[in-house]
Amino acid sequence: MLPATLLDLLERVASSALSPADALAELRDFPNASLPEAQATLDTHRALRTGQPEVVFGQGKSLAQLRQIVPALVGQGAPVLVTRLEEGLATALLEAAPGGIHNPLARTLVYQGELAPPPQGPELLIVSAGTSDTPVAEEAAVSAEVAGAQVGRISDVGVAGLHRILNHNTRLREAGVIVVVAGMEGALPTVVAGLSGRPVIAVPTSVGYGASFGGLAALLGMLNSCASGVSVVNIDNGFGAGQLGARLTREMG
Repeated sequence: MLPATLLDLLERVASSALSPADALAELRDFPNASLPEAQATLDTHRALRTGQPEVVFGQGKSLAQLRQIVPALVGQGAPVLVTRLEEGLATALLEAAPGGIHNPLARTLVYQGELAPPPQGPELLIVSAGTSDTPVAEEAAVSAEVAGAQVGRISDVGVAGLHRILNHNTRLREAGVIVVVAGMEGALPTVVAGLSGRPVIAVPTSVGYGASFGGLAALLGMLNSCASGVSVVNIDNGFGAGQLGARLTREMG
């Protein structure tokens, strides 16, 4: 339930357009809804607390579970985001719950919802070091867009060709927040933070050869950045970076 939904409900009760009993019926699944067969308890209060509805982590969930969880969330009218969803599951889920937008690169499924927030705040810029980092960068972009951020993208500007990022100096300075996605040695967030005074959210990816240790080298490099204003999320966590970036730009208004 979004703040606008609850406010409308209270206003209808106050104006006698809705009886208290009917209002209670509309609130029957608030603040949570139990789906025992899916082994899930939906947090229907999250949007009121945080401004962003609950998100479904698709990895590890069966199609039977998703077929119960997703329609229940879609029915609330708020945007619904499913992450880490394999293509086969997405196709089957869309048959059960039509109307979603599948992004196979980001492995996301989005239901816009009639109560989706309009884009607001300054630009949230998603910068990726290499083409191999694009899936994580795209997950960040989709996650932020669902949360109401105005998202821009800059791709394939890693430090192996440092002059490429310099072509985007103006956009780096004018963005509200910058999410930087990089694998290998993870140096790009430091470069971007040195070029721009905007907050930088660094996302290490598991892209790289053996000594990258599945993204650990990039993670440690980003945590040890010599540039100020860099915050780091977990390896391959495009979702977390996108949601954080959306919150920050929303506060900038």
